[in-house]
Amino acid sequence: MHLIIGDKLYSSWSLRAALALELTGVDYSEELIKLNQSDTRERVLKYSPTGKVPLLKTEHGVIGDSLAIAEYLNEQFPGAQLWPKDIAARAQARSACAQMHSGFFAIRGNMSFDLSRNAPLSPVLADVQVEVQRMTALWAECRAVATETGPFLFGGACLVDAYFAPIAVRLRTYQVELSAVDAAYVETIYQWPAFKAWHKAGLEEVVR
Repeated sequence: MHLIIGDKLYSSWSLRAALALELTGVDYSEELIKLNQSDTRERVLKYSPTGKVPLLKTEHGVIGDSLAIAEYLNEQFPGAQLWPKDIAARAQARSACAQMHSGFFAIRGNMSFDLSRNAPLSPVLADVQVEVQRMTALWAECRAVATETGPFLFGGACLVDAYFAPIAVRLRTYQVELSAVDAAYVETIYQWPAFKAWHKAGLEEVVR
């Protein structure tokens, strides 16, 4: 498989797809198309009519959208157990990912993804604060139905953690004050080897 992504420093959706692939444990190749360049859209359109990344080239065709990629990987690699085993936990995990996928526009619009940032948001808009509170409540809802122990939302790392990794980045890089349990989860994401590798590569893009 071949994953087409945007800048690791800035592309949160690409990060989600990459972490999902890492969860499978399979080998794949990677192609980075720099965003916001004069030829960005032209280069992406060679693979997909959406003009957006990430894209996953597979034997079954090119798959666009990180959630579609995640579900494809879940079907192709059932042994990797990308979703929680328990039915209720799995349903909640899927719901959490869907909510992230289709919402939280205030966070996304006002707290842009940038691995190199280290400064608080000022001022903190009311709708941003509401969404941060909803996000941490959503994390609590995931923990409440988890049946396995571990530092991730459902015990071990799964697709829901791939989906919330970019939020963890935003909360840390914008220095959002968190409860001890939520701060611990953000630290878990930052210590996740798959994320650490992406984070290191993203920061290296700054000095290129």
